[in-house]
Amino acid sequence: MNKKKLAGMALSFSLAAGVLSGCGAASTGGSGGGDTIKIGGNLELSGGVASYGQSVNKGVKLAFEEINKKKINGKKLKLVAVDNKSEAAEATNGSIKLVSQDKVAAVIGAATSTNTLAQVQIADTNKVPLITPTGTNPDITSKGGKVNDYVFRTCFIDPFQGTVAANYAIDTLKVKTAAIYIDSASDYSKGLAAAFKKSFTEKGGTIVGEEAYQAKDTDFRATLTRLKAKKPEFIFLPGYYEEVGLILKQARQAGIEVPFMGGDGWDSPKLTEIAGADPLKNTFITNHYSAGDKDKKVQEFVSAYHKKYNQDPDAFAALGYDTAYFLADAIKRSKDASPEKIKKALEETKDLSLVSGKLTLDKEHNPIKSAVILKYVDGKQTYETKVNP
Repeated sequence: MNKKKLAGMALSFSLAAGVLSGCGAASTGGSGGGDTIKIGGNLELSGGVASYGQSVNKGVKLAFEEINKKKINGKKLKLVAVDNKSEAAEATNGSIKLVSQDKVAAVIGAATSTNTLAQVQIADTNKVPLITPTGTNPDITSKGGKVNDYVFRTCFIDPFQGTVAANYAIDTLKVKTAAIYIDSASDYSKGLAAAFKKSFTEKGGTIVGEEAYQAKDTDFRATLTRLKAKKPEFIFLPGYYEEVGLILKQARQAGIEVPFMGGDGWDSPKLTEIAGADPLKNTFITNHYSAGDKDKKVQEFVSAYHKKYNQDPDAFAALGYDTAYFLADAIKRSKDASPEKIKKALEETKDLSLVSGKLTLDKEHNPIKSAVILKYVDGKQTYETKVNP
């Protein structure tokens, strides 16, 4: 290894140590001393779940454009984006850069739970607010009874989503037995599965089989064969769209025709491209919003998004958009846009009207809000019902 590379590694380790010890925190409040407030975006713009990060990024950008037309206390928001490449280590590196070098007032991201968890310590140690639009794992905002003071979210959490799925399976689909098929390397997948299992069994259902796969697997036939042998009436599949698409395709090829259900991790236009429309028949998801909702605020957002990007927004885009407005509202109330005052204003958010519903934070920095159930028909999501907390 040459001296130049060694020197670079030493500098990188030194920077990380400084950030994790609280040195290098945002000293300018992200304002740069001028007429802009710098906001970090730490998102999956490439890699395995790029569809999520790209959608969040589009939603944030649209919101910033709208917000900047009126300004916040005379200032505009400036997005400083980093690509975490859908990897936890890169999410950590990106967070260090945004906090220590760019000195942002707050960070939006990541889109997934694992990549958000990789940033929590940096946010709390350096006292720079971190808001995940779509990271649903409960440990992001609170763990072991201790609240992560500078970490927030715009979405509901896994226990609520898993409970909604279990209730729908038993009360609406009238199933009594289920199997669970998870991504063993995903905090998101494991969290939803645990919540589903608890609620399903408490309501009298029986879990007849549990199997696991890993992200980037492409052949699921062996585990699907084992699940089929258990003869479940329903399969809960809380994964991300890349693997889910292949699993559904291979499951139908194997003759498994029972309903499948997952969470918001299915929500990508690429799911239909991967699986095909036919394998998506008789499948359902829990989600944060529906473009088919006739609410005026929803339809205004859908129209604005379609005008800018020539496509309909998924839930990740909607939550990215909502996160930008959630943060902008807190910055406006904070007056000077310092990270400490933004954090306090975020905590005090109550009945903020957003595309995904009214947002009020609980004491653990989690929103109290509704979920929707969507069904796939001809490869497209159709609105089934809304479930209140």
